[in-house]
Amino acid sequence: MADSFDYIIVGAGSAGCVLANRLSADPRNRVLVLEAGGQDDWIWFHIPVGYLFSIGNPRADWMYETQPVPGLGGRSLKYPRGKVIGGSSAINAMIYMRGQAADYDGWRRLGLAGWGWDDVLPLFLAQEDHIAPPTDLHRSGGEWRVEHPRMRWRVLEAFAEAAALEGIGPVTDFNGGDNAGSGYFQVNQKAGLRWSAARGFLKPVLKRSNLKLETGVRVDRVLIEDGRAVGVTWTKAGQTFEARTGGEVVLAAGAVGTPQLLELSGVGDGARLSGLGIETAVHRPGVGENLQDHLQIRPIFKVSGVPTMNALYASLWRRPLMALEYALSRRGPMSMAPSQMGAFARSSPDQATANLQFHVQPLSLDRFGEPLHPFPAITISVCNLRPTSRGSIHAAGPDPAAAPAIQPNYLSTEEDGRVAVDSMRLVRRIVGRPPLARYGPSEMAPGPAVADDAGLLAAARDLGTTIFHPVGTAAMGLASDPMAVVDARLRVFGVAGLRIADASVMPAITSGNTNSPTMMIAEKAARMLAEDRP
Repeated sequence: MADSFDYIIVGAGSAGCVLANRLSADPRNRVLVLEAGGQDDWIWFHIPVGYLFSIGNPRADWMYETQPVPGLGGRSLKYPRGKVIGGSSAINAMIYMRGQAADYDGWRRLGLAGWGWDDVLPLFLAQEDHIAPPTDLHRSGGEWRVEHPRMRWRVLEAFAEAAALEGIGPVTDFNGGDNAGSGYFQVNQKAGLRWSAARGFLKPVLKRSNLKLETGVRVDRVLIEDGRAVGVTWTKAGQTFEARTGGEVVLAAGAVGTPQLLELSGVGDGARLSGLGIETAVHRPGVGENLQDHLQIRPIFKVSGVPTMNALYASLWRRPLMALEYALSRRGPMSMAPSQMGAFARSSPDQATANLQFHVQPLSLDRFGEPLHPFPAITISVCNLRPTSRGSIHAAGPDPAAAPAIQPNYLSTEEDGRVAVDSMRLVRRIVGRPPLARYGPSEMAPGPAVADDAGLLAAARDLGTTIFHPVGTAAMGLASDPMAVVDARLRVFGVAGLRIADASVMPAITSGNTNSPTMMIAEKAARMLAEDRP
């Protein structure tokens, strides 16, 4: 293998797959992609219901855990990340969500030219292969397949009817810039199979002679010489390798992996690095800070007189029928994303746009990776889309093999606590409306005895868990901002030839699922790299 490349991409997750596709399309470019995970050669990476078996499984998940979170009563949370080509797009909820126009216009108001809604919408469209006829908001022919869910549930439609009575009306598309309303999510599937970033962007182009993928490797550090990134060192099967570039190194290791690698490479807060025994190459105190994530609160309600996944899964004779239905038609429960029905609403009138997202599931379990409950139930998960709490992700020490220290700091602000309480009250109002009330919902968690604000906040601290959307740990910003890590062209301040193109660069989290916005960032990064190519 040649040891010199035009571009070295660290990570073959959602962003890295897009970068590999776009950069290798120019035959002049020699592109190396280094992925710590393995190939997607496990059946549960492709069958949609496989998330139940992938999350919490070391074959598919890096099995990270947070530090004890004070705002959650000192609990530590599992923090899933995909351990495979395609990254978390191989184990996530498959929900296609762009966010709100106001999210990106907010980035532009920070001084980040080229990141407003009108700027990024063409990038989403350039990737999209939507099942619906083309419109101003959707296109076909791209690599990122988007379809409608292949199964419907009476109990979910009852939720939508009940939500409408609370002012959350029906919508058919959450991706037009204003996602307020309720309806079925659109999903990244093709004919009933999960459509990961690897399937869409990476695997079809691996035949290109100028593209090299290495899996099962650990990138130990970025080589920085005279203020420029000139390559990386990486380890595979106990052997250490070095790859160099005359072009650029692009970090696409995600909001967890990218700040850790920056710090291991000497880019970060000088005092922190010194304490870890790492020599500082560039002092950037914002590295690893500004972590934002969507905390989901998961009220569970027992129901009766309506089918749910719990009841179907608990029936031993129904399981073979579900498998047969899926094998013959790619439909039925095995084609399901974790959440089928969604809703976006405001927690209070003083919110300018919807700041709550509901993931309504015709099932219940204590946490992902554990069995479904043995009784019929639904989960009405709700999360604060624009949390004001900020956390951090940092290297825990100088050893590249050590897991990073993750501290999300959920519910650390008064505002986030207020939104949590308001969101749980809204859930109860919806459940109490006739369309759902006819199924006799009985609140299992947190339980009807929890009634006042203090009790509801305590319940939020007990029930809250990540919905797997970490962003912001190497945030975009202006050169005048000492906490910014990259500029609007995703170049790392103080290190020439080094860019970041993943969720870590988001200055503020988007109002919805973060996977497709991350891939949009990679699309824009690839265009910038092409524009700046000597």
